[in-house]
Amino acid sequence: MKKFDPEELSGFNGETGAPVYVAVQGKVIDVSESKLWKGGLHMKRHHAGKDLSVDFKAAPHGEEVLERYPQVGVLQEKKVPERKIPGPLAWLLARYPMLRRHPHPMMVHFPIAFMFSAPVFTILYLLTGVKSFELTGFYCLGAGIFFTPVAILTGFYTWWLNYLARPTRPVAVKQRVSLILLALEIVLFAWRVRSPGILDTMTAAGSIYFLLILSLLPLVTIIGWFGAKLTFPVERE
Repeated sequence: MKKFDPEELSGFNGETGAPVYVAVQGKVIDVSESKLWKGGLHMKRHHAGKDLSVDFKAAPHGEEVLERYPQVGVLQEKKVPERKIPGPLAWLLARYPMLRRHPHPMMVHFPIAFMFSAPVFTILYLLTGVKSFELTGFYCLGAGIFFTPVAILTGFYTWWLNYLARPTRPVAVKQRVSLILLALEIVLFAWRVRSPGILDTMTAAGSIYFLLILSLLPLVTIIGWFGAKLTFPVERE
């Protein structure tokens, strides 16, 4: 049976009349006759000529749908250098596999939620004059200062363990913006501690403080967007 490497498989993407091949669990399947794979695109998301093993795990159907189509070969992945993991960590990962990928996706939601909440509660305070809204925004800043370093550390851990610390644009953007976010959280929190009534009257200082609070929104949006691109890559149709 023919052996394909990822580069060779990419040529069978259904474009310009090419056959439509997909790889799942090492098997290369010819789905050219499927109406759902016309032009090499399935459900306006999945592209042919690739290894879709991970995608199939999230699909509403199983691999049995591929049994209708012929297997034309097997996929040979390029060898990737193995990460040398210290003994205690290797034992921990073998005992608790979820520690390989789950810590960062789990922890990153906390700073994102708190840094969305801080501007929202601040805006509610300015609209209503209810001081408890402003105080809640201040507490969210404090929670963000606590959880953001945890999210950053688990992010570096995941990058080192699963991506071999290879430089990629999404990771680089997330790292830089996360550090900017943490610095801004600390500045805003310290400023609010020194001036508890900074938003009581909209002075020049209060306006700057408010604009910096609002800047938390685009920062966490950028972090969330590039994080999502690593999990669910955005591909051109």
